[in-house]
Amino acid sequence: MHRRVALLSALTLTLTAAPVSAQATAAHGPGPVKWSATDSWPERRTVLQYWTTQRLRAARPLSTPAPRRATRSDRPTRGTPWATRGVSSTQSAQVANSPGARWTDGGAIARTTGRVFFTTADGQNSSCSGTAVTSANESVVMTAGHCVKLNGAFHRNWVFVPGFTNGRAPLGAWVASRLLTTQQWNAREDINFDVAAAVVAPLQGRTLTDVVGGQGVAFNQARRQQMFSYGFPAADPFDGSSLIFCSGRAFDDTVMTRDLGLRCRMTGGASGGPWLQGFDDSTGLGWVTSVNSFKYDFAPDFMFGPFFGNEAMAVFQAAQRTDAT
Repeated sequence: MHRRVALLSALTLTLTAAPVSAQATAAHGPGPVKWSATDSWPERRTVLQYWTTQRLRAARPLSTPAPRRATRSDRPTRGTPWATRGVSSTQSAQVANSPGARWTDGGAIARTTGRVFFTTADGQNSSCSGTAVTSANESVVMTAGHCVKLNGAFHRNWVFVPGFTNGRAPLGAWVASRLLTTQQWNAREDINFDVAAAVVAPLQGRTLTDVVGGQGVAFNQARRQQMFSYGFPAADPFDGSSLIFCSGRAFDDTVMTRDLGLRCRMTGGASGGPWLQGFDDSTGLGWVTSVNSFKYDFAPDFMFGPFFGNEAMAVFQAAQRTDAT
């Protein structure tokens, strides 16, 4: 079986601060699985105090489950195309392929994309990437399934740091109140459904997208489109301090999954970062239609991400209906 390279970051925890436990709160029906990350302001304060600058800077890669060949039942369910809002459909004027470069043009993407930090069940401090998206509760972050649950265990101390810069949180650190993922990722960590959402609590009386803005999010869109992918890779040759992007036309994975592929050299820590269609680099806005998920070890210059079908849409819709407080 082909092996897959992880895109997370982690460091063994040696400090003594007590983590906040996550508890499953939803029935395991056919829809998304949702659980509590924090239930009160004292718990959220504990999480915020836990993430010192030293800990934020100390994330390193960890491995995730290898993909397997998709069966008919593994294929994401498609439905009617759907999107949260209208953003400019003007394609970026600069569509030349980029396999991984620092994003220096600012715009909404620099505020809405951030690093995700959490502690795994075995005590490792880890990082992913995520994106603030427009939603009814103004509090939803889209990311990858393995950025909320891995090896059958929920992550703890979950925070989203938009606009992360050199260990600083210029737009605040937003603590998750609820975490959600697909039934398929929850049950068997099926890489075709490596999708998750976090509902983050208000910070100083304001909601997430009220502070940082939000990207659109769309589902059941056409495959093989021009994409822009963003994330905060932290494994060599990157260090997690800067927003990195890739761009090009997506292709279909023909090796082991039903995922989308993109030429991209981003490394560990980029997991959960957005893939955007219809991206306009004059505004930094687009529609999130996938997230960074995995790489094959024999193809390090290519990234793969799940197709946002009905299952991903159900996760988002459940998240935007969830009370963030």
